[in-house]
Amino acid sequence: MTDYIGYDALTQAAMRGVVREALKRALANGGLPGDHHFYLTFRTKAPGVKVADYLTERFPEDMTIVIQHQFWDLEVGEGHFEIILKFSGVPQHLFVPYAAITRFVDPSVNFGLTFESPTKDEAVIAPAADFSEGQQGQAANAEGTVVNLDAFRRK
Repeated sequence: MTDYIGYDALTQAAMRGVVREALKRALANGGLPGDHHFYLTFRTKAPGVKVADYLTERFPEDMTIVIQHQFWDLEVGEGHFEIILKFSGVPQHLFVPYAAITRFVDPSVNFGLTFESPTKDEAVIAPAADFSEGQQGQAANAEGTVVNLDAFRRK
């Protein structure tokens, strides 16, 4: 059966909207409330991503950033976010379109989303339990339980 409505793409857009709204709430509160913090993994060479060349060389495919205590100038747009984070003590400006994000996790509330590559429109959800505080550097390579939404579709 052909999906003329494009439910997979709609689901991806809605899930990316969750990321956007979470970032907006962080911005509205002047920082993340309580114990909330985000692990955001994105494709460094995706269209529209702007990061320092040395970071792209260091992370040629995916990069995971942690948004918690030390971040500056967070700007949340409809199609992207911008933020300044320190890498080895040096502030760097990041410009990340939501379409480049592959994983979003807030371990403080056991919440996580995993996005398929743009060539696939299938959405998957991964539990945030796959990410612990000590996995900051390993977050981009974390393996988790993935639930494919195809299992819930009518045939």
